Amino acid sequence: MKILILGGTREARELAHLTAGERGFDTVSSLAGRVRDPLLPEGEVRVGGFGGATGLRDWLAENRIAVVIDATHPFAATISANAAAAATELGLELVQVRRPGWSERPGDRWIRVADLDAAARALTDLGERVFLTIGRQGVGAFAGLEQHWFLIRAIDPPEAPLPPRHELLLARGPFTIDDETELLSAHRIDVMVTKDSGGDQTDAKLAAARVAGLPVVVIDRPRLPPGGIEVAGVSQAWDWLRRNITRFDAGM
Repeated sequence: MKILILGGTREARELAHLTAGERGFDTVSSLAGRVRDPLLPEGEVRVGGFGGATGLRDWLAENRIAVVIDATHPFAATISANAAAAATELGLELVQVRRPGWSERPGDRWIRVADLDAAARALTDLGERVFLTIGRQGVGAFAGLEQHWFLIRAIDPPEAPLPPRHELLLARGPFTIDDETELLSAHRIDVMVTKDSGGDQTDAKLAAARVAGLPVVVIDRPRLPPGGIEVAGVSQAWDWLRRNITRFDAGM
């Protein structure tokens, strides 16, 4: 079974590790190349874009891929759409790995919004000092907010225009609750903005905000495109692969 894992996430690296140690799987992991020093998965890796849905379709056909595993970040909507379109056109199996989103707990003060622009608008009455923890993609949506001060945390520096009043903090998680609590206090944060990425690598900031009684603007994740088999994590994806490998050995 020849597999393309679209990744960059912990789930993608774990799946690459599992397939690398199992007979019958030939896996290529693809990274977008947006992070300067990415954590590389085991096995064969390609870095960079495909050239849209058409380029991805051609690459899949040329490399005789049988299964596409979309294990990208929940907000990587463009590559997910391209993967669905290319897999559908070629008649390939598409497995969409999406960790569950975060759930609000007692004591949380969440304001859920649909997108980045709505998040920027929501800040008007929530406080002056903002912890912006959405990664480097989309920071430009806040560039016009002159009345706020932003602590912007990302792995690599954003390329988009930044708000006039800001501090840039380059760091890679996971972070502890103590770390996040100290960060919020030291920078006198009034409100946090985050994407509903799910998982446990960056959820400590939500616990710290809960303890501090801070409002959190939570950006809802985009819907997955139709056509794939959606699973909630690595174990479900791995079970599907092992159950279906004989179909591909038999030439479908």
